[in-house]
Amino acid sequence: MSDASGRSRGTIDVLLVEDNPGDVRLVEEAFRDAGADSELHAVTDGEEALDFIYRRDGHADAPRPDLVILDWNLPRTSGEQVLMELKEDPEHKHIPITVLTGSQDESDVLHSYRKHANACLKKAVEPDEFLESIRAYAEFWFSTARLPNGE
Repeated sequence: MSDASGRSRGTIDVLLVEDNPGDVRLVEEAFRDAGADSELHAVTDGEEALDFIYRRDGHADAPRPDLVILDWNLPRTSGEQVLMELKEDPEHKHIPITVLTGSQDESDVLHSYRKHANACLKKAVEPDEFLESIRAYAEFWFSTARLPNGE
């Protein structure tokens, strides 16, 4: 069965906004391990994330993400700015956004929730710990949670 974009309804489109190539590879690996019917789309900064979501500047055929994983510290347009713009937009505010942060400061976590993040995920320093965290995240979002229909 297909939706209006022609993709299978079972496929979950995830937009990963992350400027660290090593972290992108770990997320890709964790999603593969999760075995979910998902497609990971990765961009490296906040400006490109907005271009992807709003389907502009080379992203005209981009799927509407079902889920966004957003690094807080990004070049050009910050993760905070991306989060605020999407949560203020009536057409996109329903997309679940998880803030990915390496910060140990609890005020940063509180700040992301005050800006309406749906979750905040700590970037583990050790690759194996980071992988396990992303696997658990994928298990929740792909198997347990029910994502909104974006259409």
